[in-house]
Amino acid sequence: MPTPIYVVDAFTKEPFSGNPAGICILENPAKDNWMQLVAAEMKHAETAFLYRDGEVWNLRWFTPEVEVDLCGHATLASAHILYETGRATHDEVLGFSTKSGLLTAERMHGDQIMLDFPTEEPIQSASELHEQMQLALQTSGIKEIRKNRMDWFVVFETASQVRALQPDFAKVRDLGMRAVIATAQSDDSTYDFISRLFAPQSGIEEDPVTGSAHCALAPYWGAILNKTDMTGFQASSRGGYVSVEWRGDRTSLIGDAVTILSGEFHGSR
Repeated sequence: MPTPIYVVDAFTKEPFSGNPAGICILENPAKDNWMQLVAAEMKHAETAFLYRDGEVWNLRWFTPEVEVDLCGHATLASAHILYETGRATHDEVLGFSTKSGLLTAERMHGDQIMLDFPTEEPIQSASELHEQMQLALQTSGIKEIRKNRMDWFVVFETASQVRALQPDFAKVRDLGMRAVIATAQSDDSTYDFISRLFAPQSGIEEDPVTGSAHCALAPYWGAILNKTDMTGFQASSRGGYVSVEWRGDRTSLIGDAVTILSGEFHGSR
């Protein structure tokens, strides 16, 4: 039978901005290699695959090359589709069983959706990578390097340095981990911090808007700015805003989403 499939732009109110995600709604589990092939065919940063499993939805995320442990924008997009298509009621709190534990999503005022995610604080220093990171990001402006369980976390003195980055993606790939998060304090009063994310090691040169990166950005900038509620801007070519609420070992990600395509996938599972 055909599989319902959607494309949703997440962390935006406008089509063709934010971060696009493919969403496959399954009747039952699918084979890993089939999901990877679908993700490669879709060519989005992530394609999500979900099916009802008792009281929760089983949810997995694939880039065009690998499966990942945590993805914010495709979770936001999945929740959006479940609400929009009537698979979930407007006031239902959705539970997602994932490789990063139980995640939840709920509708707020208007059409915004709030995700409850684990905090991924970048607490371990990686200063020994300073020279290699400079070569990979082709810059001398690095202030600090840290990491968490998934990503390298690189802090810059100014937001303009982050905007100007033109990485050598082959060298970034050689760094390993899932991705490199580049960040600085905002120079614009409409948001608190700026970021970009480079992940050629996961099959994505630059991710447009990365919800899960904000699980690291929130605790880092929250401690520096002495704030728990903040807004981040991811300065990719598409761009997008992520509101965060940092609550210790959990971080809420808040954003909008818009469906731009719906159809059926006919590849055999």
